[in-house]
Amino acid sequence: MGESLSECSARSGRRSPGAPSRWARERQLFSVLVLVLASGRVEAACVDPATVAHSTVGITRHFDGKEQEARPGALGVRGTGWFLAPTSLVTVEHVAASMNLSDQDWKPVDFRQGESTQSIPARIRHLAGSSKERIAVLELQTAPADAQGFALRMEPLVPGEPLVSLAYPDSRLRVAGGRFVQYGDGDRFAGTALLEMYDGNDRLVLDHGASGAPVLDCAGRVVAVVSNLFTTTMQFMSRVIRVSTAWGSANVVSVPVPVLKDLSRIE
Repeated sequence: MGESLSECSARSGRRSPGAPSRWARERQLFSVLVLVLASGRVEAACVDPATVAHSTVGITRHFDGKEQEARPGALGVRGTGWFLAPTSLVTVEHVAASMNLSDQDWKPVDFRQGESTQSIPARIRHLAGSSKERIAVLELQTAPADAQGFALRMEPLVPGEPLVSLAYPDSRLRVAGGRFVQYGDGDRFAGTALLEMYDGNDRLVLDHGASGAPVLDCAGRVVAVVSNLFTTTMQFMSRVIRVSTAWGSANVVSVPVPVLKDLSRIE
């Protein structure tokens, strides 16, 4: 999911004198709930993240004054992207659209790799796919230092095949392991690949800011691009929490990369 940067993220409230003990009890109960939901977890990791991290970046676009006026409270948008070539970056369409990128004007985008950040003008070069969510290929005005493109896999995935994803939720590199579940069908999920991805007990690892992240097979080839998560909300004591799907079922919606087949030949 793409992550919106807002003014409210910097606000904090004051707790009442009796709050700490109540929150402590709720945290303990929530921890028990997480452990119960995590039972049956299957570990899966087949790619050394250090060998592919240089091809994945966190991307952030900070809105200018006019854009902030049009979207009160919104300061910018974060997502994840990966290199197809030194001046070609892939993400998902809703990230590019939320950043107000177009195929005409160059707009500055911050690229974060590890602890290093640089700003490079970018614009939309190509949109690929026929489903509700498409892949966006961005053209960069200049190539970032040491940018290396991923290889793409055009062959279909096999149910249960192990997969790995690298993403920048909250502008911090996270690695998720998991498996391919099935290709989507029906009006809602046609043209997608449904995955089960997690980091230890964390099934929300590919949450806000992870949209656009590459999903890799064990050969280090990109097979899909992260688009969204399956989540539900539930009332727990005095707060509302977001919960992922049950263990053993898909929790990530992605867009398969074969839609980039013609473009990859050009690259």
